[in-house]
Amino acid sequence: MVSPENEAQAKSAIQQAQADRKTLDLCGGGTRSGIRTCGTDSPVLSSRNISGIIEYEPAEMVMTVKAGTPITEVEEALAANRQTMAFEPMDHRGLMGTSGIPTIGGVFAANVSGPRRFVAGAARDSLLGIRFINGKGEAIRAGGRVMKNVTGLDLVKLLAGSQGTLGFLTEVTFRVLPVPQTVETIVISGLDDAAATKAMAAAMALSVEVSGAAHLPQTVRSRFLGGALPEGEATVLRLEGLSPSVSVRAEKLSAVMEAFGPVARLDREESLNLWREIRDVHPYADGTRKPLWRVSVAPSAGHQLVAALRLEAGIDAFYDWQGGLVWMRMEADPEAELLRGYIRALGGGHATLVRASDAVRAGTPAFDPLPDAVAALSARVKAKLDPAGIFAPGKMV
Repeated sequence: MVSPENEAQAKSAIQQAQADRKTLDLCGGGTRSGIRTCGTDSPVLSSRNISGIIEYEPAEMVMTVKAGTPITEVEEALAANRQTMAFEPMDHRGLMGTSGIPTIGGVFAANVSGPRRFVAGAARDSLLGIRFINGKGEAIRAGGRVMKNVTGLDLVKLLAGSQGTLGFLTEVTFRVLPVPQTVETIVISGLDDAAATKAMAAAMALSVEVSGAAHLPQTVRSRFLGGALPEGEATVLRLEGLSPSVSVRAEKLSAVMEAFGPVARLDREESLNLWREIRDVHPYADGTRKPLWRVSVAPSAGHQLVAALRLEAGIDAFYDWQGGLVWMRMEADPEAELLRGYIRALGGGHATLVRASDAVRAGTPAFDPLPDAVAALSARVKAKLDPAGIFAPGKMV
């Protein structure tokens, strides 16, 4: 592993790889190791030592940070000013069985987004500007510190979620938001997957500003909050904001949800713990290598997908993003063709194989194949930023 301590050393490493006709596998803290495999013995170029907060203006709610900065360092600086990252990046370590340190560059390179994603946007939607090194060893700045500055905005969006295949991130600038004064969760018990989908849709149609909507079937319900949720399946709806506002909205939401089933309410601490466990996919952080899929579909299609697959495969699942994000653990075979076939039949979406044994990964693509037109466009972008193919299609984690 090569771990440069500054941008100049990173440029030198990339230029040397180009001269030696070698590829590089880009890495941050290593917490998502295994989601992508490049099938080569490429040296690893890590950003973990390019670390530190460059500029932070709480009044402007904008932060500029070196890419290898640990997430904990960013969160501590934000918490001191009662601010937070709206996109709630998850911690993959429990899920993946890894022991690295999550970095801010890895979060944006993988576009990691948590339960608030469906109302607050993904990580890339908070990203204002970047510095990165392309495959020629050239340092490039794109974007700026405010949304009005759209110079290079396309490069900002391209690098976010590119998994380290287009450039080596060295610096990111992103916007932050105030921490909500309080949070409360409404729990509706006893709903099956289809009824829960209807309840979540009804909640989202109300003017109560739901910031989290998930459904936890009976198979996973007891694994949240140490089993302290009410008996039966749990459909959970989060409300955040000023205390008086949350109280009024919770009363209104509870009254409507009572038509669907028994309603209970979780206080601030219980809510914070629950949504952290949903964010980090706590039920499947079980120390196994059972195939785990992250499936994104239309909210109305999630429960249909799970129902169809249960007829043909052994699976366990729960839902986030109002049903549009399905975390699906397979008991044995990953059933990739079956899963992706049903996704197409239900109107489209995508599935990422997040975790599996080495043997399964060897024969199962982690990401969906791109349509021909998109693949051709991606190849042209790759040729512009990395003409020699220095950056292996590996992982930026």
